[in-house]
Amino acid sequence: MEEHKKRYLRDYLRDARKDLDYYVNIIKVKEEELRSCYAESIAFKSDEFVRIVLVDAVFIIKTLLSSFPSTCRNPHDHICCRSWMMNDIRPDLLLLENQLPLVILEDLFNPVRKYFSHEQISIAGLAHVFFNRMISVFEEHLERSSPRAKHFVDLLSKFSAFPLRPKSETERQLETSYLPSATKLHQAGVKFKARTSKNLLDIQFSKGILEIPKLMVTDHTEILIRNLVAFEQCHFSDNRYITDYVVLLDNLVNTPEDVDLLVKSAIIDNQLGDSNQVANLINKLGDGVAWSTDDYYFAETSEELCKYYGKPWHKWKANLKQNYFHSPWAGLSVIAAVFIIILTFIQTVCSIISTVKGYSL
Repeated sequence: MEEHKKRYLRDYLRDARKDLDYYVNIIKVKEEELRSCYAESIAFKSDEFVRIVLVDAVFIIKTLLSSFPSTCRNPHDHICCRSWMMNDIRPDLLLLENQLPLVILEDLFNPVRKYFSHEQISIAGLAHVFFNRMISVFEEHLERSSPRAKHFVDLLSKFSAFPLRPKSETERQLETSYLPSATKLHQAGVKFKARTSKNLLDIQFSKGILEIPKLMVTDHTEILIRNLVAFEQCHFSDNRYITDYVVLLDNLVNTPEDVDLLVKSAIIDNQLGDSNQVANLINKLGDGVAWSTDDYYFAETSEELCKYYGKPWHKWKANLKQNYFHSPWAGLSVIAAVFIIILTFIQTVCSIISTVKGYSL
């Protein structure tokens, strides 16, 4: 891989029409800032540190550009032109320990930006296209807005889960951490519907319908969400939006039957195939995660669901509809049975009346 990275650097210098010293100086100017981005002190001396950052940064930029076919000029490229290699690289770039500050990627990309057809595209825009093929949870308009972020994990967090409302005082306190599972809610009459929004936080409950954005579950879903959660746990004391999303999802999914229900409602796109595997994956996402009922983004939604679930009328109506009126023919059968029972009752009453009249005479 190191040999591939060096080759990418040579190609990049050619495309940018700049010499090596030009890029070395860009990194040297920001060396102190870059070192401060990491929790532990870096033992490498200046020249070695600059070399590592430059080689890795250019490799990342070239990899992001591979999403545009026109930029992959070499048909013999051992990485860009081999989709299976890209499938291995994408999750690696999402590991929290593999992050490079976006600021240095942008500085190194600026000199070659004008040589590509997408003149206004930024590193954030390239990342939007590159990672969206893997997880498909980004709002399209965010590609153009390019939110300020520290690195890819932070960027994906802003792309996929941005708050739609502030956490007001009335929404911060969750009365109970218990939330019925998807199948139990369904038995109480709650209907599930996939929202067209790609913002994971855009979950709404109204008039008995719980709308949740679609989540595509693949081999890389666990890596993505675990790293997003780890980033929140390490850097934020509140506003842990992905963490709150994981808690809600963990409450809704307890069994393979819960997964099947959400798949049927088009809320989960199960690309693993095995519902039990998806249930286990979701249940493990919250292991060891710190969250608080005092600062929970979905507090209002959870309380409304619990209140709806607690009303016997909703359960009775749902039971009647799901077990006796789940199809037109079943409904007709029930109506016919009720009609026969009523008719039989009337005939019985009439027979009793006739008998009583006979005795009275």
